[in-house]
This record gives sequence, C-alpha cells and structure tokens, in this order.
Amino acid sequence: MELIVFLVLIALMVILMLLRVPVAYAIGLTAVAGFLIYVSGAQARHFRVGLIAQRIVAGANSFTLLAIPLFLFAGKVMNEGGVTDRIFHFAGSLVGRLKGGLGHVNVVASLIFSGMSGAAVADMAGMGVLEIKAMRDVGYDGTFSCAVTGSSA
Repeated sequence: MELIVFLVLIALMVILMLLRVPVAYAIGLTAVAGFLIYVSGAQARHFRVGLIAQRIVAGANSFTLLAIPLFLFAGKVMNEGGVTDRIFHFAGSLVGRLKGGLGHVNVVASLIFSGMSGAAVADMAGMGVLEIKAMRDVGYDGTFSCAVTGSSA
C-alpha cells in the first residue's frame, strides 16, 4: 500500500512539473496530497493536529537553517562595506591580464570570498551581483556569466 501511495505522489509531482507549475507550488501540493492520504488512511484514528505544528517547529528550529540567512546577511554587509569591490580589484590585478581575464577574475574573487566567509551562499550574495554585472558590462552573455559565477561559488 505504501509503495502505491509513494508512486502516486511521485506521479503527481511529475505531472505538476510537466504542467509547468512552479517547483515550490508543486512540492507544496504534493505534500498536501500526501498529508490528505495519510489522514484519510488507517492512521487517521491516531492522528493529532498538534503533531503537525510540533514537527514543523522541530524541523525549523535548527542552527543549520539559521546559518543560511546569516551567511546571506554577511555577504550583504561585506558588499555594502566595499570589501567585495576590493577583493574583485585584487583578483583583477592577479589574473585580469590573462585571456578571458574577467572569467578568471570571477573565479579567483569567489575563491577568496568563499574562503573568508566559509559559504557559497554568502559568496553568491556578496560577490555574485558584482561579478555578473562586470561580466555583462564587458560583453559576456548573461547566461554564461551566471554560469561562471555559480560554478565558482
């Protein structure tokens, strides 16, 4: 029975993706469908509404999840403080003269910034906007500059 429910939920997720429903909505709708199947099944007599809230809070009450917005905040603080500009210019002086120099500068600046912050999320928040804008201003394609920035973070 559980395998059938699992396959139905996977099929629902695939159908929603094929219908071009945004990923967040597709995951949410699949979760609601799974919840409704669970509540209507044999476990319904053991079901408590308070358990849902308790599980949500227990899952969200984690230092690991708290780290993500704090890394984003650190990237923005460094961006506003001018640290990212200085790192970018330093990386430019190191490898900017090479062929495709701005791509190399992107990688070196991300290496330095990620080493300082310890997280790729902070690197994307701090250096990403600066690197992509610089590459687009010089004439790089937007998708290429986003790909290089995402890969180097």
